Amino acid sequence: MLTDEQWAVLEPLVEACRPPAKVPPSNLRRTISAILWRHQNGAKWRAIPEGLGPWWMAAQTFIRWSRLGVWERLLATVQQSGIELGMAFLDGTSIRAHQKAAGAAKKTRLRWSRGLVRRSAALAVAMAPRPA
Repeated sequence: MLTDEQWAVLEPLVEACRPPAKVPPSNLRRTISAILWRHQNGAKWRAIPEGLGPWWMAAQTFIRWSRLGVWERLLATVQQSGIELGMAFLDGTSIRAHQKAAGAAKKTRLRWSRGLVRRSAALAVAMAPRPA
């Protein structure tokens, strides 16, 4: 997914931002490509193509780096370096909403209808203690 030119620009920035580790990551380019592929396609982690490495490695790296703030530092570094970032737009016609978002009636306080009052009264009569 990442071309050689893109990785040549991105690699020093990633190395400057990534957290120190006991063991240096193997195939960091492949893992970053898997993370980018997943977010570009909106797929689940398990849908990452096998050519981009194990899905769990990409998911684990993304989650760990998110908790450590690596992505925010990387974005700030990229913005300071003057690299132009692409833009993404979401088309609202492809995003499904829940049926209640279309104006379904809102929940209101329970109203005492004639049927509800009758059923409640019949239940109260049936549960009342009977004289012996």
